[in-house]
Amino acid sequence: MTAWVVCIPVTADGRVGHGWGRAERVAVARVEAGAIVGWTEHDVRWDLLHDQGTEGGHHARVARFLQDNGVQVVAAEHMGPPMVRMLDGMGLRVRLGMAGDARTAAVVAARLD
Repeated sequence: MTAWVVCIPVTADGRVGHGWGRAERVAVARVEAGAIVGWTEHDVRWDLLHDQGTEGGHHARVARFLQDNGVQVVAAEHMGPPMVRMLDGMGLRVRLGMAGDARTAAVVAARLD
C-alpha cells in the first residue's frame, strides 16, 4: 500500500485555497489507499510573509515547512513558475488545477501519476 503526504492550501470553509505561495492556511494530509488517514491544518500566513524579504527567502521558508512535514506532493489551484521549479528541484510532485473540496482534491492529487 502506497501512502502519500500531500500539502494543499485551504480556506476556512474547507475548499482549495486560490494560490500556493500566498496561502494563509495549508493542510498536510496523509493519504493511504485512496483515503485520508491524517489531516492537520497550519496557519502559515504566507499571504503576509510573501513580500517580506527576498523571493529566495520566501521559497526557503516554504521549502523548510514542506521538509519539516515530510510532504511528497503539493496540490494547488495555481502557482508561479519559480515556485514550480523549486518544488520540482526538491523532488516533489506538483499537481495544479485543483479546486473544490480540499480533502477530495488531496486524495485526487495523491493518486495522479
